[in-house]
Amino acid sequence: MTTFDPIELEILWQSLIATVNEQAKALQRSAFSPIVREAGDLANAVFDRRGRMVAQAVTGTPGHINSLAKGAANMLAEYPLAEIDPGDVLITNDPYKTAGQLLDVTVLYPVFRPGADGAPRVVAFFGSTIHHTDVGGYGIGAGGRDVFEEGLWIPICRLMKGDAGVARRNDDVWKFILSNVRQPDHMAGDLHAQMASGEVGAQRLGALCDAHGLDDIEALADEIIDRSEAATRAAIAELPAGVHEAAAELDLADGSRVTIRCSLTVDPTVGEIVVDYAGSSPASPWGINVVKNYTHAYTTFAVRSVLSPEIPNNHGSLAPIKVEAPEGSIVNAVSPQPGTARHVVGMFLPNALLKALAQVEPEQSMAEGSGAVWTMQVSGSHDDGSPFITAMFTYAGGVGARASKPGLSACSYPTGVSAVPIEVVEASAPIRFHRKALRPGSGGAGRQPGGLGQTVEFSVDTTRDWQLNAVTSRLAVPPEGILGGEPGATGRFAVNGKPVETQARITLRPDDVVTLELPGGGGYGEPVTDGAAVP
Repeated sequence: MTTFDPIELEILWQSLIATVNEQAKALQRSAFSPIVREAGDLANAVFDRRGRMVAQAVTGTPGHINSLAKGAANMLAEYPLAEIDPGDVLITNDPYKTAGQLLDVTVLYPVFRPGADGAPRVVAFFGSTIHHTDVGGYGIGAGGRDVFEEGLWIPICRLMKGDAGVARRNDDVWKFILSNVRQPDHMAGDLHAQMASGEVGAQRLGALCDAHGLDDIEALADEIIDRSEAATRAAIAELPAGVHEAAAELDLADGSRVTIRCSLTVDPTVGEIVVDYAGSSPASPWGINVVKNYTHAYTTFAVRSVLSPEIPNNHGSLAPIKVEAPEGSIVNAVSPQPGTARHVVGMFLPNALLKALAQVEPEQSMAEGSGAVWTMQVSGSHDDGSPFITAMFTYAGGVGARASKPGLSACSYPTGVSAVPIEVVEASAPIRFHRKALRPGSGGAGRQPGGLGQTVEFSVDTTRDWQLNAVTSRLAVPPEGILGGEPGATGRFAVNGKPVETQARITLRPDDVVTLELPGGGGYGEPVTDGAAVP
């Protein structure tokens, strides 16, 4: 059994983190999609031979990263080690086994080193999940009626096939993919970027193993994962036993409502937390349904943010947090329920969960925020008839206030995605921004005020009709305050001043102006006036 002294272990751990961070940077530098390159809408991680996530890059979103942690194991269940040859690269966008939407494509890149007999042997995997600009079908939006209408479904398969140790294109797979997307060059470019990032990770990991005399990372993975799990269970063991229930309500542009109910059961005797979403809304006809992987991703993120944020995020620290959800509900979608806009509900889950956690750790919790980022995608034709399509661009509202700090303004909690700069969006399509500013007064009052939302206005410079896929929320039900804090402002989505009342793609005229007013965050604690709490 291999043992590591504390100094060596810290050096190896920091080297692993540096490796996956370099993997992520290589992907961002080479990606075609602005949402990946500029906004960091991606996940990168290293896995051991058993498909367990050992370390993740600091860049990325919780939804992608923690879904990738589950997705890699699902991919290896179909392609076990014995069936993977040097040069093979695996791919899928199966939404029910990975990140919940067809636009999120996962690539798994094996790392080989010579075994005891000198033959190449898999020692690790580098995984990446990124949001591609287009996979055919409906595009970015909630209007697809089922998953098959939303785009091309890539089953778990080989993107590249090893030939005497040399990676060669699996031509039939490439043909199927590139024949079903509107921008095949962009799709191919992003796939190559994902593979290139995997190769960077493989080279750096090989150098790490050489420097420390490691044949593989199995013993190191065991040490890291076991320590992370033990630390997480110890943190949970400090909590009082109990069951804590909470609910939150989300509204959509068409006036429909979604209710998320959760019960959080703390069992300190074994150091486990079980989150059960029984009682949540049934699946929606809109493409906002969340697969269990994605529900698990944002649930574990919220719990760990409150209880043990300092512990590394990997297979071990995720293991003590269990998630249960009714099959076929809006938080455990099954085929063919649509889910391209699953982030609307997925990113909203912490609003309910944090209320339950506030009953356990009130000083570590926070008020409701705007929840999901608002996503936009514009498509149409130039005057010469050539098509244009933007990658998804996003905007965030206000974050809920915390016990000791105001909520952040125009910040995309709980996701880690940044806003694509307006200059980049304007360069990708004939979009013109008229305004982008914070919304004064949109944060809820409280001992600590909620963060501000923002106002964005834009139009499209074209002489032809154009289409807008817009995914908005919280237009009628405001983000609630907590412990006496007041709610934040609701959002507003309008075209030429008239509210839009559909989740589906809309067709607009050349001179139409879109206005987005994003919600503010709720306040924390009773507002204070002249040194006294407001009664």
